[in-house]
Amino acid sequence: MSKIGKLPVKYENSVQITEERSIVSVTGPKGNLKFSLPNEVKVTIETDQILVNRKDDSDRSKAMHGLTRTLISNMVEGVTKGFEKTLELSGVGFRASVAGSKLTLTVGYSHPVEIEAPEGISFKVTENKITVSGFDKALVGEIASKIRKVRPAEPYKAKGIKYEGEVIRRKAGKAGKAAA
Repeated sequence: MSKIGKLPVKYENSVQITEERSIVSVTGPKGNLKFSLPNEVKVTIETDQILVNRKDDSDRSKAMHGLTRTLISNMVEGVTKGFEKTLELSGVGFRASVAGSKLTLTVGYSHPVEIEAPEGISFKVTENKITVSGFDKALVGEIASKIRKVRPAEPYKAKGIKYEGEVIRRKAGKAGKAAA
């Protein structure tokens, strides 16, 4: 039995959970998320918790058991609390600004790079930090990754965009010629 899969997913009264034709729908104060259940698992919805069980002991069922439970847990957490990722901007003249739902990055290119926020995602910029927040964990991570790809931190001076707390392995620069 999967250690993670057998744990119940607890939820509050403010969250509405329904299962219809193997599609789990979670609605809460922050939004609505849907997930299509794999054939190998079944979900039991009780008054304050959700139980995920597998139908047989095949390898695929075992793999889907814990995954499905974690995805449903993330959906419940997302519609109640939400998720956020923070990115750090470092480099001379590197700036970020938000206008409406559009993030504008000035990171050393000849033009500013604009990233439009999809529905359910919001940007916040304070000094050299960009915060991406929303209720869908996968979408928050995907947008944060897209922002980071604009100018990843380079290993010589660590200039660029990196996740908060990410450690950039530094390289030594050129050794230079010794005077003869």
